[in-house]
Amino acid sequence: MLKIVESLIKRYFSDEEAVVFLLLMITCIAVLVFLGNILAPVLIAIVLAFLLQGVVNKVERMGLSHLSSVLVVFLSFSAACVAFIGIMVPVIWKQAGRLLNDAPQMLADLDAVVKTFAVEHLEYVKQDSIDDVLGNMANELANVGQWVLSFSLSSIPSIMSLMIYMVLVPLVMFFLMKDQKQIMVWFTAWLPSERRMMRSIAQEMNDQIANYIRGKFIEMLVVGIATYAVFAVLGLRYAELLALFVGLSVLIPYIGAAAVTVPVVMVAFYQYGTDTMFVYVLVAYLVVQALDGNVLVPLLFSEAVNLHPLAIIVAVLFFGGIWGFWGVFFAIPLATLVKAILNAWPSHTKIPNY
Repeated sequence: MLKIVESLIKRYFSDEEAVVFLLLMITCIAVLVFLGNILAPVLIAIVLAFLLQGVVNKVERMGLSHLSSVLVVFLSFSAACVAFIGIMVPVIWKQAGRLLNDAPQMLADLDAVVKTFAVEHLEYVKQDSIDDVLGNMANELANVGQWVLSFSLSSIPSIMSLMIYMVLVPLVMFFLMKDQKQIMVWFTAWLPSERRMMRSIAQEMNDQIANYIRGKFIEMLVVGIATYAVFAVLGLRYAELLALFVGLSVLIPYIGAAAVTVPVVMVAFYQYGTDTMFVYVLVAYLVVQALDGNVLVPLLFSEAVNLHPLAIIVAVLFFGGIWGFWGVFFAIPLATLVKAILNAWPSHTKIPNY
């Protein structure tokens, strides 16, 4: 047994760089687990600075200095965020309140339709099962409504935290973008002089993950705007709110599209019943989803992230269970990081492209 362990250690940890990288990964995981909440503004700023770095580089290539490029990109991004918060958030908040008020009537309409279907098809559907499902849905909606009513009092600390984030995140992000080179020089000074494995991992991550994350933001924006345009033309209620849900759903591969279909169908059925417009809404929504999956996604990502669908689903479930929303958002980048580490680790057999 000791010989097996010794053989494994010699095979995988005989290289100094591998040991340093392992210690670095353990430290990063420990910081995220134990200090993640405290360092959240810094982590968010790092992600945003990483996303905007490509834009800064493009502006620099136009002839502007580094500082001027950073200022242009930073101020443009800040203005876009302020415009979104000032214009869209109030509209979405009002629509969310109206949707919660209409939810009981939606359930009542759905209950009537399902019960009629059950009466006509008693050999296939049990009434008790239908009552249980509808009862659970009603209870969940009641819990959501109760949470919204208590939000104004319980959210005061959260609002204060949000205000702190709104100051700290832009400030940290600006300095990360401005002093990126100096920070990287300081950080790499602590690493071994021979960094072939780390450079390999960094190169693969930069080529794939940067494009993936930026592509996801573009996809979310395009799908959200297209969905809003379709719903607005068809006169569907809560168009802005549903478009936001559909746009955010692209962050969760496979699962998000299925989950967001439920509120879209419920709202369309509540508004139009079995009328022809209900069919039009569903067809238009499915067309948007089809164009997203078959045109937009291949155009944005191509072979940027070469992972098997099963690996993606497992990554979403695993990292989402650990880190919630951010775990879901970064599930594919984290899975790609794991794959890059396995591929670059010394004396390790290359794994197939999953």
